[in-house]
Amino acid sequence: MAGGVSRQDRNRPRGGTRAPGRRVPVFLLALLVCCALALAGCGGSRSWRKGGVAGTKPYTVRGKTYYPLKSAHGFVEEGVASWYGPGFHGKTTANGERYNQYAMTAAHKLLPLGTKVRVTHLGNGRSVIVRVNDRGPFVDDRVIDLSRTAATRLNMMGSGTARVRIQSLGGIRELAENGDIKGNFYVQVGAFGSKESAYKLIEVLARAGHKGRLQYGSNSLWNVQVGPWPDSAGAERMLAVFRALFPTAFVVGGAE
Repeated sequence: MAGGVSRQDRNRPRGGTRAPGRRVPVFLLALLVCCALALAGCGGSRSWRKGGVAGTKPYTVRGKTYYPLKSAHGFVEEGVASWYGPGFHGKTTANGERYNQYAMTAAHKLLPLGTKVRVTHLGNGRSVIVRVNDRGPFVDDRVIDLSRTAATRLNMMGSGTARVRIQSLGGIRELAENGDIKGNFYVQVGAFGSKESAYKLIEVLARAGHKGRLQYGSNSLWNVQVGPWPDSAGAERMLAVFRALFPTAFVVGGAE
């Protein structure tokens, strides 16, 4: 089974956590909203090919038993990514494929095999989409093991590791015939240690015609999210709009 420790698993500098969201002047947000409809109406939706969602049975590695998730819906995680390459190239992965270090794949301990995820480098903003076809990395402080090509595109080959955000693009039951992902999707525009500060941003958004909601997340912060949109394509289009004022904004899946 691939997805273990790569030659990059020496001690590496680790990235910091994501900074809380910043308040935005009302007039700037109002100006942004003026062009929101025009921007949201242009550009085609992104299409993801269907992939099998399998590999959810418990398994044991090094005496520890892992219980994979039954669904990847709404999955968001932050942590340290590493990569694995030449030493595993051509070996069998957890789903029976041959590992190809030049393909856009990854190893994860808990996501269903076949899940597609967006991986964003929190240090430089680059992102890639990879398919989980293997298990690992079995190192305590790592959350995902990327193929050589995926790591290269994130520009993390030099450091060997990077702090990233992982966002699920859905499972087979969440895909429409055109490849779009259906469900409730939001754009997260800020995260605050103070609930009062988070509410102030929601008020600013409301005055600009956007419905915001407040969610206390696993990051121990009050997360301000805008939406919902009924599919991932709509949320992705609005993400481009909001990032003009909120550079760290990202799409999240809400409860069904």
